[in-house]
Amino acid sequence: MLQRYAIFALATVIQSAGIALVVKSLLGTSPISSFPYVLSLIFPHTLGEFTFAVNMLLVLGQVLLLRHDFDRIQWLQVPMTLLFSFAIDFFMGVWSFVTPNSYFWQLVPLVCGTTFIALGVSLQGIANVLMLPGEGIVYAVARRFRIPFGKVKTANDVLLVCLAAICSFSYLGSIEGIREGTLFSALVTGIIAQFFLHHLSQVDAQGRLCLRNPFASKRAQAKAMQTADSAVEN
Repeated sequence: MLQRYAIFALATVIQSAGIALVVKSLLGTSPISSFPYVLSLIFPHTLGEFTFAVNMLLVLGQVLLLRHDFDRIQWLQVPMTLLFSFAIDFFMGVWSFVTPNSYFWQLVPLVCGTTFIALGVSLQGIANVLMLPGEGIVYAVARRFRIPFGKVKTANDVLLVCLAAICSFSYLGSIEGIREGTLFSALVTGIIAQFFLHHLSQVDAQGRLCLRNPFASKRAQAKAMQTADSAVEN
């Protein structure tokens, strides 16, 4: 279990690195970060600070929706979001040298950042201990109103992008942070995450998803998969 939480924390940092890199591409932000990003342009606070504030509202939304069904372990979303938000601001500084001067060099950090985000998402799925508030609120709405998770996820992303667009146009007079990179991130992140899940995960003897050792021999991997298949059949 300690290893799973360590994987989740690592995944959170990787995802934050990807978000910051997508922002540096100047082709938009990921849907989940579009609203905090626009707020950071309007008010004198960082993207990480607004990410924390917005996510705390999402945690509150989960509590109000689920009430006594809100698992107490999910309160760990708060410190994980603090790590997530701090890491976003940290990587905004790390990627400060990324100043693309042509469309091609904008595409490079966009693709790399989206890949980082997808890797973070897949590792969070492998860890299988917590959800960040962005996914937590989707789960809460889906569970409370019995709506498929995928439909709620899409609606949530669209809502955040619409809020970002409205605030941006109202306060800045133009649409900021929402471009083709936002659409690219929304469409491609899931596909890349599935690729990482396929190559980085396996099912252990107890039938639980776990991290696969990519450096293990083919014989060891085959034995692990055989054990996992037997566990699933039983």
